Amino acid sequence: MTSSDGFAERLTEAKTVSDRLRSAIATVIVGQHGVVDQVLWTLIAGGHVLLEGAPGLGKTLLVRTLASALDLKFSRIQFTPDLMPSDVTGTNVLVMDARGASAGRFELHRGPIFGQIVLADEINRATPKTQSALLEAMQEHAVTIAGTRHVLDEPFFVLATENPIEMEGTYPLPEAQLDRFLVKVVVPSPGEDELTNILNRTTGHQVAAPEAVLHRDEVMALRALCRDIQIAEPVVRYASRLVTASAPNAAGAPDVVRRAIRYGAGVRGGQSLVLTAKALALLEGRAQVAFSDIQRVALPVLRHRLIRSFEGEADGVTTDQVVEELVRVVPTRPEAVEAAVQRN
Repeated sequence: MTSSDGFAERLTEAKTVSDRLRSAIATVIVGQHGVVDQVLWTLIAGGHVLLEGAPGLGKTLLVRTLASALDLKFSRIQFTPDLMPSDVTGTNVLVMDARGASAGRFELHRGPIFGQIVLADEINRATPKTQSALLEAMQEHAVTIAGTRHVLDEPFFVLATENPIEMEGTYPLPEAQLDRFLVKVVVPSPGEDELTNILNRTTGHQVAAPEAVLHRDEVMALRALCRDIQIAEPVVRYASRLVTASAPNAAGAPDVVRRAIRYGAGVRGGQSLVLTAKALALLEGRAQVAFSDIQRVALPVLRHRLIRSFEGEADGVTTDQVVEELVRVVPTRPEAVEAAVQRN
């Protein structure tokens, strides 16, 4: 068997596995197919997810269901205003002997950050000091406690939730922490048919959690395979143009960007576009990223990386509207770039 044949076989296996994983999640979660897809893109790309939605939409249930289907260690952190950084990372405790006397040594009491799938529930309810306890873990996959660095078990996947309705007593995430999330997923309210199905499921006998369909080594293999997905130079340049055009001082920036945006997506935004598009292609069993893949992932990848100007906030322009406009006006082909610049 040639190497290309082996790669094609692994792509087929990835598509089969992703279908099984979606089916397992669907036994508990009603609808929300777009949300599930975006979470799976992020898992395979090796990033983290910020889930935003009103209470009762199943954000926590989705994370628990995903953990069951993946057979990974799950831990939950309920963020509150009095939560301390050591409550997240853990701390060294003095060891006592059977008589209650000090044994003269300290042992690490690990916090919930030492999970593999970590649910950071209502992350914006904790103070910035506690929120920052996640920064090193999310970026470096390690935590430092009392000067000692502890590497976290792989795969390490943080899913944080936010409630956008009740904002009193919350602490908005700073831009540096928002940028650590590969995607921001907005969880929509269910339609009539989906809500009816939810009511039937949740007011009868409890639905059992799905059996594990994917194990640690398989997740790590998919993450490695994601990096092997090809992306042609024109598609990479299209991703670069999208990111560049999100800056108000760029030559090809649309009018809405110049008027409503203070800072664009930046380098990490471009990296996230390409990596998430690779994960999308992989989970659909394709060996190469298409222009349409970049367009499909643009909204969840870029919406939380654009910082609005005062004018944009005053006019009520959302970052979603800006990203949608970028996708609409930024040309995919190089020959159309010059004409677009002249129009603007």
